[in-house]
Amino acid sequence: MNELVEGEKPHMVIGIDLGMTCTGVAYANLSIGSETIRWVQKWPGRFQANENKVPTVVVYPTTSPSSAPSSWGFLSETIAETTAQDKDYKEWFKTLLSPPHLLRKQQSDPENAPESMIEVEKWYRDYLNKMYEYLAFKLGGELSGVSWEDARIEFIFSVPTTWEPVPTVERFKSIVREAGFGVHSGHIVTIGLTEAEAAAVHVSTEAPGIFRENDILLVCDAGGGTTDLSVLRVTGTHNQAINLQQLDVVFGETIGSAAIDYEFEKLMCERLERAHADKPLPIDPADAAWEMMKSRDFQAVKCEYGAPDDTPLFSIGIPRLTHTYNNEEAKIRSGEVTFEREDLQRLFDKQINKLLQLIDTQLQILYQKLPAEQVAHLVLSGGLGNSAYVQARLRQHYAITSLPNARGISVRIAPDPQLAVCKGLVADRIRKLITSHSVLGWRCCRSSYGTMCKIMYDKKNPDHVGKQLVCDPLNGKMYIMQAIAWFVKKGEPVSVDKPIVHNFVKKVTPNDPRRAFPTSVIECNLDAPYLPDQMGPTTRVLCEISSDLSSADETKFIEKNKRFWSLGKHYFKVEYQVRVIIGPADIRFELWFDNQKLSRDQSIRVDWAPAPTMSPPPPVDISIHNRVELPDSYPTHMSGGLGGNGFGGPGIERTGTAIIDNTASGKPGKAGKLSGIMGRSWPVYK
Repeated sequence: MNELVEGEKPHMVIGIDLGMTCTGVAYANLSIGSETIRWVQKWPGRFQANENKVPTVVVYPTTSPSSAPSSWGFLSETIAETTAQDKDYKEWFKTLLSPPHLLRKQQSDPENAPESMIEVEKWYRDYLNKMYEYLAFKLGGELSGVSWEDARIEFIFSVPTTWEPVPTVERFKSIVREAGFGVHSGHIVTIGLTEAEAAAVHVSTEAPGIFRENDILLVCDAGGGTTDLSVLRVTGTHNQAINLQQLDVVFGETIGSAAIDYEFEKLMCERLERAHADKPLPIDPADAAWEMMKSRDFQAVKCEYGAPDDTPLFSIGIPRLTHTYNNEEAKIRSGEVTFEREDLQRLFDKQINKLLQLIDTQLQILYQKLPAEQVAHLVLSGGLGNSAYVQARLRQHYAITSLPNARGISVRIAPDPQLAVCKGLVADRIRKLITSHSVLGWRCCRSSYGTMCKIMYDKKNPDHVGKQLVCDPLNGKMYIMQAIAWFVKKGEPVSVDKPIVHNFVKKVTPNDPRRAFPTSVIECNLDAPYLPDQMGPTTRVLCEISSDLSSADETKFIEKNKRFWSLGKHYFKVEYQVRVIIGPADIRFELWFDNQKLSRDQSIRVDWAPAPTMSPPPPVDISIHNRVELPDSYPTHMSGGLGGNGFGGPGIERTGTAIIDNTASGKPGKAGKLSGIMGRSWPVYK
C-alpha cells in the first residue's frame, strides 16, 4: 500500500460512499488552499443536469458477460441500454460481497443470484474502474500546480458495519486497488469510518449548534441496502468544533430502500401477469415491472411519499403499452397501473418495522450499560432516512416509547442526508489534518484482539489447574500453550488517533540469520467478560504478522554475554514495536525499531487467514516452543468506564512491556496470571 511521507499533506482528499442503489463522492481540493468540502454533481450520461449521486449499476452484453461493461451509472439509463434485448443489468450487488449475504441470495433467489463470489468481485471491480477513470478526468482537472499522476491524493472509502473485517473488508480493499485506486505512488487508499460514524461526523460538523456538551446521540444511517447505527457522546463544543466519543459497538442490518423497490417490482409483476393472462401485453410482465420500478415516476412517488402534498392515488405508465389498454381487475387504466397510498405504505412499513426493532434493540443495550443516561437525539441520514414517512413514523413511535432512556429523544434529520456519509469521511480527515485529532476521537472495538503466546506452568496458580501442558525442549520447563494475551477487548474504547503499542524482545544468536519474527493475531466475538484464556471454538487466527528486521541497523541490537568469561551463551537482544491501528472496519500493523517506522511494504507482512465457521483448535504442536511467553506481571488497565467522559483519562497508553522469546539461552520469567479485571487481567509482556 502506498503511504504519504510523514508531514506531507495531500493535494486532495476524496470520500467515496459506494451504496446499494447509488454512489456519492465528496472531496476537498487542498491544492488550491481550500478546505471546503464539495461533491461531484456532474456525471456521464446526465449532460448538464446536477445529480448528487450516480447509480451503482454496470451493464454487460449478454453475449459476452465476461467482457468489459457496455455502460455504467447514468449511461445505463439511456433508451438504447434499457430497451436492448442483449444487455444484462447488474445492480443491488453491494451486500453480496459478504459471503453470508451471497449464500442467502443464492438460496432464496437462485435464478437471479450470481453463481460465485468471482462474479460479484468483477461487478465491483468494473464499476469502481469506471468510477476511477471518471474521477481522474473530472477531479484531475481541478488540481492546481500538480498533475493527477503526481499528486498526493487520499481515497477514503466507507463500509457497512455488517461487513466482516476478514474476509469482506480485506476483499473490498483488494478490489479497490485492482480497479485503479492507489495505482500512482502518491495515491493512497484507506477504509475510513463506517457509514453511521461518517454520518455522525457530518452532522456534528454541519450542524454543531443543535448539540450540547455530554449529549448522547444515536445516528441511524438508513440507505439503499443497509442500515447502520452508532451511539456517540458529544465531548466538546469549543468554537463550534464538536468532538465525539463512541459509547457502544456499531452494528447494522440489511434494511433499506432497495427492499421497497424490490417489493414494488414483485407487486407490479403479479398484477401485470394477471392482466397478461386475460389480455396479452406487448411486453413481458417481468420486464415491464422492472422498468416501472426503475422509472423516474415511481422513484419520485417513493421519495415524496408521506409529504403533505402526496395524493391518495398514484399511477405509473406501463412501458410500450398504448393508452387504449384497460384492465379493471388489475387496476390498469389508459395504459397506466393505478395503486393506492396503502399499497405503498405496506411496502414502507415492512422496512420501518425492522428499523424500529433495530433502534429499540440498540437503546436497550445502551440502557443496560448506562442506565442513568438519556439519549437526546436520534439523527437520521441516508436515502431511507430522508423519507418524510419514515421520519413521521419514528417521531410517532418515540413520542410514546416505554424505553426509559428515550423518553425525551428528538428525531433530527442530517443536513444533505444522502451525502452525509461521503461528506463525513472527508470532514473527519480534514479535521485530523488541521488539528491532528479526529472528530470521532474514541471508538468501541467490534471484536476482541490478542496475540497467541505461552505461559510457564505454575502449580500454585489455580488458573493453571487442568490446563494441557507441553514441555519446552530448550529448557525442560512445562508450559501452557496457545494462551492468548488480549490487547483490546470488545466494546472497549480505542483511541482513533493513537495506536495500541506492543513492545517485543527477541533473542537471537550471532550466527542466526533469521530476522523475521512471526506473531499470531487472534480474534474473538464474545463479550469482554467471557473471553477465553486459550484458543478454543470461539477464537480464530485472524492473521499471521511477520516482523522483518533484516533492514534494521544491527549496531542498535543489544549484545549480551560477549565477554569470554560470561557463563551464558553469546546473543543479541532485539527490541522492537508492533503498533496496532484498529480502524472502524479493519486492522493494520506498523513495525517500529529504534523509534523509526520501517517501510510497511517491506518490513511487516500480514497473511490474513480465511474466515470459516468457528472450529476447534488444532492439536498442540511442540514445534512452536518458541512462541512468545507471558511471565508473571501486574495488569495494566486499558481504559476507564463508559460513564460520563471517562475514556481512560489523559495519558493512558495501551502499551505492553516486553515479550521475551527464549530461542537463545537465558532465564525465562515466571508464570503469567490469566484472571483479573472483568474476569481477566491485562497481561503485560515481559
